[in-house]
Amino acid sequence: MNQQTNNQDQIDSQAGSVQYFAAQEKVYHKAVSGRFRGLKWTAMIVCLAIYYLSPFLRWARPGDVPDQAILIDLPSRRAYFFMIEIWPQEVYYITGILIFAAVALFFITSLLGRVWCGYFCFQTVWTDLYMLVERKIQGDRNARVKLDKSPLGFEKIWKKGLTHLCWILIGLLTAGAFVFYFNDAPTLIHDILNFQVSTTVLAFVGGLTMSTYIMAGFAREQVCTYMCPYARFQSAMFDPETLIIGYDETRGEQRGKSKGAANRDHLGDCVDCSLCVQVCPMGIDIRDGLQIQCIACGLCVDACDGVMEKVGKPKGLVRYDTEHNLELRAQGHNPELHLLRPRTVFYTVLLSVVGLAMLGSLFLRPVMEIHAIHDRNPLFVRLSDGSIRNGYEIKILNKTHEEKTFSLSLGGLEGAVLSLQGADGSTIDNLKVEPDSVGHFRVFVSVDKKNAKAADVVFTAVDKGTSDMDQVDSVFMVKTGQ
Repeated sequence: MNQQTNNQDQIDSQAGSVQYFAAQEKVYHKAVSGRFRGLKWTAMIVCLAIYYLSPFLRWARPGDVPDQAILIDLPSRRAYFFMIEIWPQEVYYITGILIFAAVALFFITSLLGRVWCGYFCFQTVWTDLYMLVERKIQGDRNARVKLDKSPLGFEKIWKKGLTHLCWILIGLLTAGAFVFYFNDAPTLIHDILNFQVSTTVLAFVGGLTMSTYIMAGFAREQVCTYMCPYARFQSAMFDPETLIIGYDETRGEQRGKSKGAANRDHLGDCVDCSLCVQVCPMGIDIRDGLQIQCIACGLCVDACDGVMEKVGKPKGLVRYDTEHNLELRAQGHNPELHLLRPRTVFYTVLLSVVGLAMLGSLFLRPVMEIHAIHDRNPLFVRLSDGSIRNGYEIKILNKTHEEKTFSLSLGGLEGAVLSLQGADGSTIDNLKVEPDSVGHFRVFVSVDKKNAKAADVVFTAVDKGTSDMDQVDSVFMVKTGQ
């Protein structure tokens, strides 16, 4: 009995030591130089310059309209992008932009794989910047590994402290630039320097600072692997002709280290130096094949090409290539590149349709709009002379930057008389609307008893200066059987 109990305790002890979940290992990224690293530096500089400097671009607009080139003016419910001004009812432009961007991403992915992730994604750009700061302060990969393993001391405290301080400052600048897109940048800077910032702005700056600090400083590759949905469905856009990062197994295997050329007769070109793993920001081994974590940044290509040059072997053991070409080379055939494929043609046509629709709607967008809201209570009123009167709220949108005068007419109901309720001297033929605003008018439609009937009516507003016009349908209500 005791023997059985001891055996059970031993089994339970062994079961308790099983680790079902492994802790995430920190990726220590090694610095590398080469053409793709140079492209990443260029992409990072360009993206950061656009992000940080765009709020300070000016674009002259008439009247009291803001002169910031790119601005989302929430209090005024307007969005400005250089010469384009988007009103709240034109939110479909935002939808069109999102659709166009999504299709463009699918198109680029079908051709070049995950180059967006490797060069232009926000997470990639800011992570590159954070890792650059980390390397400048703490040293390259081996120095950072040694620093993390060392006991707490003065060197570790000041290097880690300075690193995190710089990260927080970058996060603060990033958050500040973001809120500039929703406020006039020079004015907001003045308010910040004079400690006159609203709590709303402070809350957004604080939240965005911490999110940037956490995502780029700590989460890094985990965002791409576990949080970003794009990594999950990218395979649906790949085909054998998609350009990916590939390892040439037929040339590289059997990998191994050896001294002297004579000792490499039985080995492939891969010297198993693991530099391709050390420079990878995702911490993967590209020699294991294409993986979901790969962001196609090309740093492993730079590392491998440098090693091949040193050992006197041709470059390209790790390279941008297609699965189809890798198979052709393994069979001794010449590689091929097919850009025109059913998938890419479909995306091209879809991009063209969406793009042309967006451009057409921008060029043909009206500079005025009219809306009519029928009174709900009461639906109609019988006047002392027996005529029937309906009330309406008429809204005329003036999307230009100058005052406009409109005339209003009604069609679809014989004998109808339009009248305007107001004390500012306006008439049906003289409705003034301020620039870049909405005019609200209280209008009555009266019909004598003889002609009174339920009918569909049309309100027409005409710009007296340019003859531009717009119409809106409504109804005239009477009691059933009237």
